[in-house]
Amino acid sequence: MSTRATSIWGWGYADKFPDAEARRALGEQVSALLGAPPLEPREPAAADALRLPRPRIAPPEALTALCSSEDSDRAAHTYGKGYGDLVRGFHGDFSSAPDFVARPRTEEDVRAIMDWCGDHRVALIPFGGGTSVVRGVEAAIGDGFRGAVSLDMRAMDRVVEVDPVSRAARIQAGATGPVLEAQLASHGFTLRHFPQSFEFSTLGGWIATRAGGHFATLYTHIDDLVQSTRMLTPRGLYETRRLPASGAGPAPDRFVLGSEGTLGVITEAWVRVQLRPRFRASASVHFSDFTSGARAVREISQSGLHPSNCRLLDARESFLNGVTGDGSCVLVLAFESADHPQQAKMERALAITAAHGGECREGARYRSEETGSQARAGGAADSWRSAFIEAPYLQNVMVSLGVIADTFETACTWDRFDDLHGAILESMRGALERICGGGSVSCRFTHVYPDGPAPYYTFIGPAKPGGELQQWLELKHAASEAVMAHGGTITHHHSVGRLHRPWYDRERPEPFALALKAVKGALDPQGILNPGVLVGP
Repeated sequence: MSTRATSIWGWGYADKFPDAEARRALGEQVSALLGAPPLEPREPAAADALRLPRPRIAPPEALTALCSSEDSDRAAHTYGKGYGDLVRGFHGDFSSAPDFVARPRTEEDVRAIMDWCGDHRVALIPFGGGTSVVRGVEAAIGDGFRGAVSLDMRAMDRVVEVDPVSRAARIQAGATGPVLEAQLASHGFTLRHFPQSFEFSTLGGWIATRAGGHFATLYTHIDDLVQSTRMLTPRGLYETRRLPASGAGPAPDRFVLGSEGTLGVITEAWVRVQLRPRFRASASVHFSDFTSGARAVREISQSGLHPSNCRLLDARESFLNGVTGDGSCVLVLAFESADHPQQAKMERALAITAAHGGECREGARYRSEETGSQARAGGAADSWRSAFIEAPYLQNVMVSLGVIADTFETACTWDRFDDLHGAILESMRGALERICGGGSVSCRFTHVYPDGPAPYYTFIGPAKPGGELQQWLELKHAASEAVMAHGGTITHHHSVGRLHRPWYDRERPEPFALALKAVKGALDPQGILNPGVLVGP
């Protein structure tokens, strides 16, 4: 695990929060974009001014070596990294801090902590990298519990076993992206799962939240990469068999995927790994309008070409990410393989985009890598990659400037996309004007499937001092209602948590809700695991 200090209140490393002068300069740009008065940067609450409640419980003597009740540890495990989390942390409000943090090193440690929590009516909240943007790791547990423990899994971070014949690896759930990739690289493999939170999030967190990786088609979700899972529950060990596929009843792994820490604690998994890619091709294609680009993307997604990157950015998204400033929409397109050159696939994809009015101004960039290193595409693709990685750090700055800046994502079938997209833009522009006095909304495709896209929206608007959270909640409500009214899902890859729960309850069939509650009752009869997430407390 990195020894570089991470921010207690914001995203990522603490030393990447710009000084006041740099934030003031960015504030001038944002003011011009929003047509708002000049924005003056504010400073986050000092470390000695954080507001935490006194611990209600203390760890038992037998577990003290694994636990910490220090305020700094409790504060760092209070929230995820959503906009509402950042605002509360920025102002020093850590009122829902866990009573202590436990860091198990073995499954036996996890079992001991879980048993103690069950015996003493204490809520147990599994914690990976703490990157949830939907209030998935917050100890907002309601009444009926004596306290709450945050279970930080990151000490369990080894690649335990590699099966090179079947191309699979057994990895502990607390391994972050860089940690597991470094270990797999020594065997010549990669998991090839790169969510935006890759640097900080964990394998167990990806599985628990059904995370989506950076690659836009084919193996996009962690679901596609999981071969089997191992999870400790209050009722005992829940372990599934390693199989490439099975038709034996409902798949037991499906209870683990997306369970969000409510049914058990994921301790390890067998995952499908791949040889590191050597051949790559990349290009950026410009369209005069988003509709033409979307039609080209639909044809590519239905062609069987399976690009590794197929991100369509609308004109505003392209401008905000420094990809282009000429008012065009841009498709960032890429292919990769460990086995064969990708030129033929790229040429066919470019023929499809040209038929829809797309212009490859830079020409396709082809590159063959024999070393397996991660190649940089250059041009628009490189600009997009840099902006993608830095975007969460920019949200830290926006909070300090008093600007509401957040995202939401969904997925729908292609036949519904035009109506859904139009309704979302209309709803959010109206909401921003009504709630903030103005603002901006933009869209990009993060993932595409033969039967539909996953559009991802960014909205920003000026906040009223002291009213940020209420304004943000109203904007989030407007977005969620528009998504649900036009056939989208409340989340494509951000999971449910506590934030999306009202709309998730509407999305799932009622008989399924009853079945999920029954499973929760069977595996966690005392209801200690992440209360309030997915099913009622």
